[in-house]
Amino acid sequence: MNKLGTVIGFTFWNKVKTKAFVVTTLILAILMTIGINLPYLIKVFTGDDGGSSQTKIGLVYGSQSEIALRFEQYASQQNKIGFKIVKYEKADEKQLSKDIEDKKIDGYLQFKDAPAGQFPEAVYTSKDGELGMSLQSALQGGLQIVKTQYITKGLLTEDQVASLNQPIQIDTQQVKSESGGSQASSGKGKMNTANYIFVYIMMVLFWMTTVTTGNMIASEVTSEKSSRIMEILITSAAPVTQMFGKIIGMFLIGILQIAVFAVVITVNIMLPHNKGAFSQFGININELDLSVLVYGLLFYILGYLLFATLFAAIGSMVSRTEDLGQAVMPITMISLASFYIGTFSASSPNSMILKVASYIPFTSPVSMLVRAGLSDTPMWEVGLSLLILLISIFFFGWLSAKIYRTGVLMYGKRPTWKEVRKAMQAYKF
Repeated sequence: MNKLGTVIGFTFWNKVKTKAFVVTTLILAILMTIGINLPYLIKVFTGDDGGSSQTKIGLVYGSQSEIALRFEQYASQQNKIGFKIVKYEKADEKQLSKDIEDKKIDGYLQFKDAPAGQFPEAVYTSKDGELGMSLQSALQGGLQIVKTQYITKGLLTEDQVASLNQPIQIDTQQVKSESGGSQASSGKGKMNTANYIFVYIMMVLFWMTTVTTGNMIASEVTSEKSSRIMEILITSAAPVTQMFGKIIGMFLIGILQIAVFAVVITVNIMLPHNKGAFSQFGININELDLSVLVYGLLFYILGYLLFATLFAAIGSMVSRTEDLGQAVMPITMISLASFYIGTFSASSPNSMILKVASYIPFTSPVSMLVRAGLSDTPMWEVGLSLLILLISIFFFGWLSAKIYRTGVLMYGKRPTWKEVRKAMQAYKF
């Protein structure tokens, strides 16, 4: 155990202190910061801070004075609507164009003539002829309410109009068999925003850390073998101790990176200009199911151990770092396939391909996480998937340990599986 701890510590600190690790972590942290603050940066550079410099829209009454008046009243009753109304009684094109040039208004909105009882078409005119997404959304929302008021001609109250324009929410329920019968259990299920985001983040983190740390394990083993340092290392610690020490050390490096990224994301989200933006998405962390969190961590750790042992075994069979990329390609493609299956099946967690993949060890860490996180998957199915995954980890761990102990001392061209099998038969593990 002392030797295992020494190998873990050496692997961890040797990689953490490298410039490549520090630079890569910093670059990813900077990219995350830019991505999270991108909407705010766009507003800053375009001169729209969402506050005092609101978009000034000229509202032309013209022949549609009733609709224009309703829209002006709607805008005056809203808080932080994103634009300010400037009233124009007549559609004087020259005066409107001059006001745009003088920056009194950013653009103007007018309504075309329409048959009686029909809502007219709205036209927005600006200097560049463009309408930003946020402004377009605000205008469409307001005009939709005005359209409802105009068509109903005051027959509905403001609360009824608001209720009419409110999106319909559909709850889900699942039929469960109890004592030979069927019973419908109502509720919103696990398919909520918090669970979905957590599951997706875990899928991305699993794929990224599996590929990056796995390649780091294989690369370190190959470099030690090609430089003949391995011959010295095995005199101090058994090859199996080295393999599992490297696996655990790299796992801790991956956890460190995730912790750094989590801190960066949390700090950026808590910034004043981002709090309001994220609250609009309706994300409530309290909706995150505790079981989803437990499943995510459990499948992440077990899935990493499975792939890491295979990367270590393949790295021990390669004598030159130039051949490593081709050697680890099959494992990389398997992890990529697992990620794609989970990503494209997240919207339908009970699909057949996801059910089958949740019992295959190489795809179950992602597939079963999607099923358990976004649907009411029976506990026995989750338990069976975990059992198969654990058995696979012990089997491939045992197999990888034998391959590792044999492969680290086999030089020259990459040995065939037949040569490795004969070498493995020379001792028992």
